[in-house]
Amino acid sequence: MRLPSSLLVATLALALAPRAAASEWAFDPEHTEIGFSVRHMMVSNVKGAFDKYSGKLVVDDKDFTKSVVTVDVDMISVNTKSQKRDDHLRKNAFFDVAKFPKMSFKSTKIENGDKPGTFRVTGDLTLRGVTKPLVLETTVSDEWKAPWADQMHRGITATGKINRNDFGVSWQEKMDKGGVVVGDEVTITISAEVVKVKP
Repeated sequence: MRLPSSLLVATLALALAPRAAASEWAFDPEHTEIGFSVRHMMVSNVKGAFDKYSGKLVVDDKDFTKSVVTVDVDMISVNTKSQKRDDHLRKNAFFDVAKFPKMSFKSTKIENGDKPGTFRVTGDLTLRGVTKPLVLETTVSDEWKAPWADQMHRGITATGKINRNDFGVSWQEKMDKGGVVVGDEVTITISAEVVKVKP
């Protein structure tokens, strides 16, 4: 059976069409921090970070908005520079790391920001088994080659906010004058250096 010439041409064109170039980038743990900040006793902000995590960025080299970012965090690695507070955060009152050891984020949409190199990254954040949307205001640098190795680097900063009660992180104690010990709004920050993975 012979294919019509028009169908044959279309088939060949599809087969020979160049595929969209994509590159994979991994978080460099020596130059990356995933942290958070929350109001404490109505007077200050307590900051913390996670010491163990992994992250990957699959970049569409022709259109960054078609890229995908994924992040996984080991919740037991929470570090607020206070052993007593960290132990409390690991318990059921907060993260319940025995039952929910991971927090994860996967982008679902990336939009261009108002300035070059800025993006609005929307994704699914999963914490304590609950998945809710999170929007990260993100800046991505150009590629730079390390002078001591044949590797390409990028810098990424991302900031977003969640209500911890939406994820079941609801421990609270009231103070006098109507105040509370822990604020509901949590700011999440990612300051990452990513390295291009060689194919």
